[in-house]
Amino acid sequence: MGNGDVQYSEWVEYPHARLRVDIDKTAGVPTRFVVQLERRVDGSWRQVVRFDHESENPMGHDITDEGLHMDVYRDGEKVRVKDDFPPVDLTHAPRYCIAYIERHAGVLLRRFERWHDLSQEPSGGTSP
Repeated sequence: MGNGDVQYSEWVEYPHARLRVDIDKTAGVPTRFVVQLERRVDGSWRQVVRFDHESENPMGHDITDEGLHMDVYRDGEKVRVKDDFPPVDLTHAPRYCIAYIERHAGVLLRRFERWHDLSQEPSGGTSP
């Protein structure tokens, strides 16, 4: 990781949903980022939705050219792309993506849970 790089996860709904953030920066400007909502399914973390930017990677997305978009996952596959976001400056994009997921996490998680026939409570958990 270079100067100013950031990696962390924070709970959205403990203990089964989290927000994972990974940002690489050069001179304060993101060169690569992933902001992803994840849900625990059968003991492993699965993508619910994902924002990303990686202009250096030929397979990556460059939000300065393509605009911001959010990949939506079902059964481990990308099933939809939401791309009707307002223009967001690259410097502010990770923060915008984090705020968007935090604001809409409940709706995004409930849809994912319906698709995968999951209850809101994690399976296999123990009660005190």
